[in-house]
Amino acid sequence: MSNIDLRNQHVVVTGASRGIGLAVARECVTSGAVVSGMSRAGESEPGIDAIHCDVTDPKSITQAFAVARERHGPVTMLVNNAGIAASAPIGRTSDELWQRILTTNLTGPFRCIRAAIDDMRQAKFGRIVNIASIAGLYGAPYIAAYCASKHGVVGLTRALAAEFAGSGICIDAICPGYTETDMMQQAVEQIVAHTGASAEEARAQLAAMNPSGRIIEVAVVARTAVELLGSDRNGEEVVLA
Repeated sequence: MSNIDLRNQHVVVTGASRGIGLAVARECVTSGAVVSGMSRAGESEPGIDAIHCDVTDPKSITQAFAVARERHGPVTMLVNNAGIAASAPIGRTSDELWQRILTTNLTGPFRCIRAAIDDMRQAKFGRIVNIASIAGLYGAPYIAAYCASKHGVVGLTRALAAEFAGSGICIDAICPGYTETDMMQQAVEQIVAHTGASAEEARAQLAAMNPSGRIIEVAVVARTAVELLGSDRNGEEVVLA
């Protein structure tokens, strides 16, 4: 299995202003990559070129990738991380909530891949890592829209890995369980609000839902993403739970 040097590779990371996306962007910088960090916040830090991008807006995606390409050349690697989560029983899952989650979590990555793929085709080389979720492999109550979106990300990964097999372009997915992010903190707050449990008890409940019995650290997800970018693995779902 080849070991690809990330030095001077142009990596686009979406949702790069916080959480997993920021950790991935930082890890890519440490590995020597040129990083375009896309997010709605557009916040920057040394080594990460912040570019405003709303993955729910196709025009914003087109503009963001054009800016990234103008500043740093063709996109050779992409990490689709931008995503949202919300919970509700199916009877209270509105059309608006359903559509918002699928547009962000599934249609967004599809559009970002489409925006980057021609660069990779021309180079006959590319790496794409989609941040899915363990909820993309299994079901869980009250998160039908989120589960559906992440199952879709896994399916998209598998389909494109098959489509580009042997072309020099590899596409994989990472499926983390509950991870130490702002999104998980929101889940803790929802449990506290709805059950009266303490924040510590809520965290313990979430940790128990991971097979390891602990919350995953963002650094673990970031290192795994960089390992996949630097390999020729294709069509895999790496579970971190």
